[in-house]
Amino acid sequence: MPSLVCSVQNCVYNNAMYCSKGDIQVGGEEARKCQETCCESFQERKADSAKSSMGTPSQETCVDCKACHCTYNDHCKCTAGKIDIAGAAASTRGETECATFQCKC
Repeated sequence: MPSLVCSVQNCVYNNAMYCSKGDIQVGGEEARKCQETCCESFQERKADSAKSSMGTPSQETCVDCKACHCTYNDHCKCTAGKIDIAGAAASTRGETECATFQCKC
């Protein structure tokens, strides 16, 4: 399981830069650069919800990946030792990205 650091502060699963979901889905089936990927598991934190109550934050997270052209994608599983999900001010999943993505093409 990759070590995951997430800067998407507006996500309901983000708790102190860790994900409390337990598993995430990275999208971007045809991505050739990190900006064409996204965290499909992103859910915007509502203004009246100060903290995530979705689970316990963990440094390691199971990552399913649809980014077929990524070096770290092995049969839709991320094999990177560490992954960064970026999008500090994101309010939609399209404003997030897997900053670890590296095109194998």
